[in-house]
Amino acid sequence: MREVLLVPHTGRTSNLESAAVAARQLQDAGIAVRLMSGPNEDAIKGHPVLSQFPLFGHVEAATAGVELVLVLGGDGTFLRAADLAHSADLPVLGINLGHIGFLAEWEADSMEEAIARVIAKDYRVEDRMTLKVVIRDEDRNVLARGWALNEVSVENLNRRGVLDATLEVDSRPVSSFGCDGVLISTPTGSTAYAFSAGGPVLWPELDAILVVPNNAHALFAKPLVVSPHSRVAVESHNAPAVAIMDGFRTCDLPPGARVEVLRGDRPVRWVRLDNLPFTDRLVRKFRLPVDGWRGPAA
Repeated sequence: MREVLLVPHTGRTSNLESAAVAARQLQDAGIAVRLMSGPNEDAIKGHPVLSQFPLFGHVEAATAGVELVLVLGGDGTFLRAADLAHSADLPVLGINLGHIGFLAEWEADSMEEAIARVIAKDYRVEDRMTLKVVIRDEDRNVLARGWALNEVSVENLNRRGVLDATLEVDSRPVSSFGCDGVLISTPTGSTAYAFSAGGPVLWPELDAILVVPNNAHALFAKPLVVSPHSRVAVESHNAPAVAIMDGFRTCDLPPGARVEVLRGDRPVRWVRLDNLPFTDRLVRKFRLPVDGWRGPAA
């Protein structure tokens, strides 16, 4: 039997009702549904429809035997679901129930059509680049390993001071500076935290790694776009710091720690339902003014 893991954002009643509609539509088509609970498990357990389906936490067993991960929510919900989809090498589809929802493929008003496409297997899958993260202590011993779809943010824990950091690319130092942190991003993540910190938007078809110093006190503190084959490292010197991957996976860094970032071995398998260019998504999500556009010559 076909089975789908449904990952809803449970913070609003309207989201729960959308999840119930999605679950029923899949079930009526003969597709089994299981749910991932999220932080508000009681909301699902108390729902008259959703409580009927198997409920899993953020564990590997949630993806065992399923063919697709379906996310109903915003970017935060998508990133948590992508963590499981990435580990299981499963395609993931996002339907935006939040605000901007840049990671979602379609919007809430098209949800039932999107699910019909899932039922008919009428979709394609494209690979999105990820980052592999290795964290070492002052003696270069490995403290932790991780990954990111959007970005790795190396941040100062002491907000009353700055993080003294050295940026390295391809085993050579680039610059040392005091800063709030350093962001290392994929093209997918270039519209997220890195964009807010002053970085450029990278089209997702581009293979590259984006490096954005965050509020750096230096003459040379501009964003860098480096090769996808480069190894980027950030060394902290004076104080404890933290590495945050996709906004929710964290690792504490002792003074002298080193965060090494390179292209991930496994991409995220991203479900696409249309062939619209990224330009259209950018204009729609950011509500960019395009009045007066006349287009290219015929």
